[in-house]
Amino acid sequence: MALLAAGAVKQLDLAVLNYQQSLGICALPGCKFKDVRRNLQKDLEDLKSYNIQDVFVFCTKGEMVKYRVPNLLESYQQEGFMVHHHPLPDGSVPDIASCWKILEELRICLENGKTTLVQCYGGLGRSCLIAACLLQLSDTMLPEEAINLLRELRGTRAIQTVKQYNYLHDFRDNVATYLETKEDLPCRSVSR
Repeated sequence: MALLAAGAVKQLDLAVLNYQQSLGICALPGCKFKDVRRNLQKDLEDLKSYNIQDVFVFCTKGEMVKYRVPNLLESYQQEGFMVHHHPLPDGSVPDIASCWKILEELRICLENGKTTLVQCYGGLGRSCLIAACLLQLSDTMLPEEAINLLRELRGTRAIQTVKQYNYLHDFRDNVATYLETKEDLPCRSVSR
């Protein structure tokens, strides 16, 4: 039976962003699919042993049903975790506004010293994508460096799709364009 036991939560060093704590990354707790048979209660206890406070979940409700953890969000809350649910279809990428919102929430958690975890089905695609975007908020972190760091941490399957790979390479330009547009919006006058 595969559990989240010791070492299953991989810790991404965030020193490049001047955070003392790291960002946890893991696969879906309690998952029962194909040859994976995890015990949800045991997995939640394992997460508590890492002192996780905030959990960012990127699985959709449909995936949680498919992987036989339909009440995962509620289970997290019952165990005292603060849940941030941002459903992204498997293999996809968020639009830049949604990504920025996730990153803002992550930064608030980290700036407040919260022990934070990101997770999707395997902890390889969506979770690593968001972690790589977070790393790129540092002016010194190049997309390829972020990808390599995550592949060293999570294995060669991290950042799974061409779409995710390309998203990371376009991330800075897309954020800059988004922030320029966002800054322009409040300045518009509603009266004529």
